[in-house]
Amino acid sequence: MGDSQPWTAAPSAAEHARSVLAAAWSCAVTAEGGREEFVGAHTVTEDGRVTLDVPEDSTLATAAICAPRGEPSAVLEFADVAPVPVRSRIRARLWIAGRLVPADGKLGFEPTRAVLRRPSGAVVVDLDEFAAAAPDPLATAEARLLTHLADCHPDAVERLTRLVDPDSLHGAVRVQPLAVDRHGLTLRIERARAHGDVRLPFHAPADDVARLTERMHVLLTQASAASCPRALQRQRTDGDG
Repeated sequence: MGDSQPWTAAPSAAEHARSVLAAAWSCAVTAEGGREEFVGAHTVTEDGRVTLDVPEDSTLATAAICAPRGEPSAVLEFADVAPVPVRSRIRARLWIAGRLVPADGKLGFEPTRAVLRRPSGAVVVDLDEFAAAAPDPLATAEARLLTHLADCHPDAVERLTRLVDPDSLHGAVRVQPLAVDRHGLTLRIERARAHGDVRLPFHAPADDVARLTERMHVLLTQASAASCPRALQRQRTDGDG
C-alpha cells in the first residue's frame, strides 16, 4: 500500500485551519475595545494555541482584564491569501473566539470556538481535532513554491491545463496556480467575468518539497501525454492572428 492516498484526498477542516494559522503573518483581533490588526505579533504552539505580543498601550490588555470570567473576550481572525495575484485572493478565513489571558507580559488565548470559511462554505472546527491536527507540511513554503511556479514556469502551468476537463476551460483568459498542499495542486481558471478552481490531486502525498517535486513531475508527464485543450488552442491561434 505504501503512502498512496485516494485520488480525491484533501486536507480536513482542522488541518486546513491549522495550515492557515501556521502560514499567517498577521491577524486581526476584535475585542470590547474595538478592532486592532497586528503584523508578526502572534506565535502558535504545537497544539494550536495562540500567544499575542502586543504594545503596552493596546486596548486588548484592558479587555483581557475586564472581561467577565468564563465569557469570550475576543475573536482572532486570520486570512489565507493566495500568494499569486488572482481575483478574489482570499482563499479562506479562520476565526477563533475565546478569552485573552495576561501571561508573562504577553496575552495568551484560550479558544472556545473555531470557524473556517472556505469557498464551499463555513464549518465549525472541533477544538480537539484542531489541537491534534498538524499544519500541512508545505504550508510555510507554499508562497515561495507557487510564486516560483507562476513566475518561472508559466509553460508548465499551461501544460497542466491538459489535465483539466475542456468544459472547465471554456472562455478561460488566464490560468494561475492558486494553492498547493500535500494532496494536490489547485489551479485558478479566470474568465472575462468569472473564475473557477480545478484541483489536480497527486497520486500520493507530498510530505516535503523533495516529494512535491516528484509529484509535480508525474503530473507534468501525464499532461505531456494528454492532448492540448481545444479552448486554449483557439486562444493562442486568435492571439497570433
